[in-house]
Amino acid sequence: MGGRAGAGTADARRTARRTAAAIVLIGLAALAGCSSAAPPATSSSPSPASTPSATAVSQPTVPPGTATVPASASPSASPAGVPTLGQLAGDFAQGQGFGQVKPAKIFNGGDPTGLVTHMAWSSWGGTQATATGTAEYVGPNQSVASGTEETTTVVAFDLGTCDGKYMYQAIEWYFPQHNQAFNPSTYENICTGSYVGSP
Repeated sequence: MGGRAGAGTADARRTARRTAAAIVLIGLAALAGCSSAAPPATSSSPSPASTPSATAVSQPTVPPGTATVPASASPSASPAGVPTLGQLAGDFAQGQGFGQVKPAKIFNGGDPTGLVTHMAWSSWGGTQATATGTAEYVGPNQSVASGTEETTTVVAFDLGTCDGKYMYQAIEWYFPQHNQAFNPSTYENICTGSYVGSP
């Protein structure tokens, strides 16, 4: 009986030690679980109703709140946005491409020599914007009817404000392959819609 009682006491001590160790491990696991489980519990909740509320809370915290509204969209914004290519006005009121950013086609509304298609802009937003395109070339002593479609160089310039809008206010195109060069004194004023100079 005495031997059994001693064995029982030893077993009880071992059981008590195991229980204590298990409690310590459970406590440590609980502490570790609390520190890692808290963020997921905040970001993902089993209740569907809490998901929109979490989203709504996170929306205003994106700095700054006005970043989704471009400065140029504000009525009081300075004209530091992206310029357009003039505007539809005057002789060019029935034209195409004016008032747009990097248009692929422009037409001043006149005869075929006022049409430029397949425009590819290599620059935009600086003092000048340049592009290549296809336009009708009419050589000296030729009629418009005998013109041929050829590659042309387009230059938009005179960057500024017209009627409260930021734009290139002048445009001209020429044919370098026919020894023509950019001449800033002969152009289309695409702010007022008028011709300046003579070719």
